[in-house]
Amino acid sequence: MTPHLSEKILPLKEQRFLLPGHHSWEQFEAIEALMAHVPALRISYLDGWIEFITNSSEHETIKTNLCSLLETYLFNKGTSFIHQSRTNIREKNKSVSFEIEESYDIGKKKELPDIAIEVVMLRSNIDQLEKYKRFKIIEVWFWEDNQLSLHRLRDQKYEQISRSEFLPELEIDLLTRCVRMPSRLEARTEFLQEIRRQR
Repeated sequence: MTPHLSEKILPLKEQRFLLPGHHSWEQFEAIEALMAHVPALRISYLDGWIEFITNSSEHETIKTNLCSLLETYLFNKGTSFIHQSRTNIREKNKSVSFEIEESYDIGKKKELPDIAIEVVMLRSNIDQLEKYKRFKIIEVWFWEDNQLSLHRLRDQKYEQISRSEFLPELEIDLLTRCVRMPSRLEARTEFLQEIRRQR
């Protein structure tokens, strides 16, 4: 059976392509409309630069594992949260458009998320934090090179932090180690044992 173009078929390897130069917002929207039905493709815009990203199956596996463990932690701690996937955020006046892969509001629903999560398999020539700064997203977590790095916005500048200030008891090293584990069942079991031991 031949798959339709709209079906999500993930490539084996992630790819990034940067379209350099100063492209207007209108040019970006035209390109975005042309590519709207290409599966597993994300397009971002920042100050005239357009970036195309394809997500690999490995990318999706890491993202799923990370969010699953994070939500295991939140449920276990009795923490209310709202989770959203693939939220498009854009504003012409800010000259930016991008997709927040995964995001969390801690406590109640907010206009913009408390925590944004992005899995980076290939580095970009664009300052990734700049996108988030323009919308004042407080914490941004990047999974890159098998490590999780956390960044907190203070005085219009992101600084790297070792713990989430929304979830100060969450052990980032533990979370990272369990995300890397090949078995999701074993990862969740070990993660739960450790966080329950810390009570």
